Amino acid sequence: MPAPAQDRKVAATNRRARHDYSIESTLEAGLVLLGTEVKSLRAGGASIVDAHAAARDGELWLVDAHIPEYKSGNQFNHEPRRPRKLLVAKRELEKLSGKVAREGMTLVPLQLYFNPRGIAKVELGLAKGRKKADKREAIATRDWKRDQARLLARRDR
Repeated sequence: MPAPAQDRKVAATNRRARHDYSIESTLEAGLVLLGTEVKSLRAGGASIVDAHAAARDGELWLVDAHIPEYKSGNQFNHEPRRPRKLLVAKRELEKLSGKVAREGMTLVPLQLYFNPRGIAKVELGLAKGRKKADKREAIATRDWKRDQARLLARRDR
């Protein structure tokens, strides 16, 4: 079960994901990181905007996530854009890879954070891409709901 939002120390957020995709469901996955990657994440500056998750050889990988090199690292520093292994249950992986293959969905990282125990986690969203017209419709619906709430608040006074 994912940690409540107030207990998370957020390292990176993909704010464009909810605009570009319609998120069907979310799940939490662990990350296999090197020591310098953990220190760099705690320092900040990571980016998951261009990242996605892909299944390869029966494992789930986070691809194109940028975790900058640790400034105080030595010659054993990590590669900033290397693929990172994600830890999910085998049954969950089979279910996700089936939806991605059959329904044309994408696994998009929404947030990279540390749980209350200090373990790095990534929140993945099972997403379907939006067309330009869908984006416009979502913006119009959001604006209307905001105006509606404003009108109701004025009426209650």
